[in-house]
Amino acid sequence: MSNLTSVALGNWFSSAGATFLLIALAEFGDKSQLVCMTLAARHRGLPVVLGAIAAFAVLNLLAVLFGAAVAAWLPEWVVTVAVALLFAVFGVSALRYQEEDEDEDVEEKPGHGIFATTFLLIFLAEFGDKTQIAVAGMGSTTEMAAVWLGATLALSCTSILGVMAGRKFLHKLPLLWIHRISGLFFLALAAYALSRLL
Repeated sequence: MSNLTSVALGNWFSSAGATFLLIALAEFGDKSQLVCMTLAARHRGLPVVLGAIAAFAVLNLLAVLFGAAVAAWLPEWVVTVAVALLFAVFGVSALRYQEEDEDEDVEEKPGHGIFATTFLLIFLAEFGDKTQIAVAGMGSTTEMAAVWLGATLALSCTSILGVMAGRKFLHKLPLLWIHRISGLFFLALAAYALSRLL
C-alpha cells in the first residue's frame, strides 16, 4: 500500500513539475509577463502580482475543468476586440500622462483598482491562449490538480519576475518615459490583437 502511495505521489509531483517547466518556458517573455512588467513600473507591485496570480488561477481552473472548449464559449472575435479595446484604452491613458514638476519626488500610484485592472488584462489576453490550451490538453491526460498547481506556480513565477523587472525600471527611467514606453507597448498589443482578426 505504501509503495502504491509513493508511486502515486511520484506521478503527481512529476506531472506538476513537467507542467511547471513547460508553461514557465512557454510564458517567459510572453505578453502576460510584459504586461506585469509595464504595470509594475507605474504601480505598486503587490496588487499587480496578486491580480496576475488570481487571473492565472481562474484561467487554469477553467482549462483543466473544461478543456479547450473554454475558448469556444465566446466567439474568438469578441474576445479579441475586448482585448484590443482594453489595451488601447490603457495605452492612450499612459500616453496622455503629463509630468507636473520634475523636481518633485516620484510618487507611486496607489493600488486602488490595479488588482482588478491586472486581473482583467491578463484574463482577457490569455483567454484561449496557447498556454491555456496546453494546460487543458495536459489536464485531460494526467492528474488535473497537479496540472493546475504546476501551471499556476509557473505563471505566478513569470509574473513575479516581470514585476521585479518593472520595479527596477521605475528607478532607472524618468516617469514620463515609463508612461510613454508603456503607452506604446499597450497600443502595440492592441494592434497585434486586432491583426489576429484579419
